[in-house]
Amino acid sequence: MSSFELEGLCPLTAPAALARAAAIAPEVEAIVAPGGRITFGALAGEVARIRASLVAAGIGRGDHVGLCLGNGPRWVAIFLALGSIGAVTVPVNTRFRGEEMAYVLGQAKVRWLFIADRFLRVDFIAMLRGICPGIDTGLPDSALPQLQGVVVLGDNVPAATMGWDDFLRAGEGQVAPVTARPEDPLLIQYTSGTTSFPKGVLLTHRSMCANGFFSGGRMGLRIADRFHSARPFFHVAGSTLSILSCLQHVCTLVTMDRFEPAEALRLMEEERCTHFSGNDTMALMLLNHPDRAYRRLHLRGAWAAASPSIVKRVIEELGARECVVGYGLSEASPNISQSCWWEDEDIRISGRMLPEPGVTVRIRHLETGEDCPPGVDGEILVRGWNVMLGYFDKPEETAATLDEDGWLATGDLGNLDASGRLAFCGRAKDIVRVGGENVSPAEVEDVLHRHPAIRQAVVVGVPDARLVEVPCAFIIRNEGHACAEDEIIAWSKEKMAGFKVPRYVRFVEGFEAIGMTESSKIQKKKLAAHAVQLLGLAG
Repeated sequence: MSSFELEGLCPLTAPAALARAAAIAPEVEAIVAPGGRITFGALAGEVARIRASLVAAGIGRGDHVGLCLGNGPRWVAIFLALGSIGAVTVPVNTRFRGEEMAYVLGQAKVRWLFIADRFLRVDFIAMLRGICPGIDTGLPDSALPQLQGVVVLGDNVPAATMGWDDFLRAGEGQVAPVTARPEDPLLIQYTSGTTSFPKGVLLTHRSMCANGFFSGGRMGLRIADRFHSARPFFHVAGSTLSILSCLQHVCTLVTMDRFEPAEALRLMEEERCTHFSGNDTMALMLLNHPDRAYRRLHLRGAWAAASPSIVKRVIEELGARECVVGYGLSEASPNISQSCWWEDEDIRISGRMLPEPGVTVRIRHLETGEDCPPGVDGEILVRGWNVMLGYFDKPEETAATLDEDGWLATGDLGNLDASGRLAFCGRAKDIVRVGGENVSPAEVEDVLHRHPAIRQAVVVGVPDARLVEVPCAFIIRNEGHACAEDEIIAWSKEKMAGFKVPRYVRFVEGFEAIGMTESSKIQKKKLAAHAVQLLGLAG
């Protein structure tokens, strides 16, 4: 689908999407969050006020502006105001520490920074002072020479920075025009993962707005629906699949500072949420929480990145009958494929997804490099309007991932069936190679989740002298269920091929101490390293 064909289907800039939502339903709540509530009409007014102040501060098209705040109306308003003048938001992960923040601000050439003084007990001003002493004496500082201004949201405002109220006063009485274009970069998204220094993915208004439109449509979002998503706004699952999906479909986004299942269940009940967004870990935390039995939920649908057994439980136990499954990555804005709320339940549970309209998917054989026939696993390649412009200021890394014909190599494994539906089989780097056989941890996990004693299972590969690698399962038991490690292994032998059966099983209370990302994803690289040490195996 060409850019011309996308035109007319939906607003292709963030300010156009906001203007449309405010015109259609000005009194519908746009955001419900710990920082307050705001309607679409009020949000449009707040964005206009911030836009005038941005222009008064000298911020304009192409400037890179950091945003380090918790989820809430203010994050959304600043993001939309920056986008409306062609400036580029650089979301800063609120779980970063000093060295990580310094890297992102420096590598992205951030010119201005909006930052909370404190968030979730973290003193961000002390952190910023440690990497940029000039906030007390004068900016720019030699440590971050590109950084010209800092706006602090909170009471602790260093001498060389500006408070939020002073920033807004500078634009009072002024009107700044909207100048955003669909092809303008809207976001530099730093990829999450286990590395300290990730790459900045350049995404445009067009790619993010269209992605939010198609995702929300396939999820079944309708005007005035209420969508619970605790996905951090500093990830594309927050900015695209939460903020922009709700904006495009004029529904309310109910969010949280951080995901906590009891609070999420309370919010979903009290706010009468019709949909929620979550990965497998988040879904299991909701499904297995003791409060769930006492909450009257009103869910109609959901967006889940989860295995079939978990999706089935979301549908049956949470009542999200229209639950859909999505697959993507930051470099694709993020969705590549998604199932649709109107499809048969069996198709949605199976995880076989249609590529987004106008997006082409190929499967490349890992050894020959040729296209795989239907049903054969290989690396997922994607081309279309959703693909990133590239990694900011990293031409070599961009060339290694994005070829001259526009094909993005995802590094993920999947297959296409004869009807063109995509099945995601796992991250290529997570695949366990057992004596020449490729084993998908996601497939083994899905089988283990059917055991009545297992609340959550996570599978990684560990070294083996004979088979090179073998599966190892870390398991959280359901409360009140007792089972031994050898029982799980014996049960697994009845349910799957021998080479897929976990050779090691270890029970854990949780994964936080071992390693989880800010979006509640388990860091399998850290878990595998932990397993090697725990089991006394050679690397």
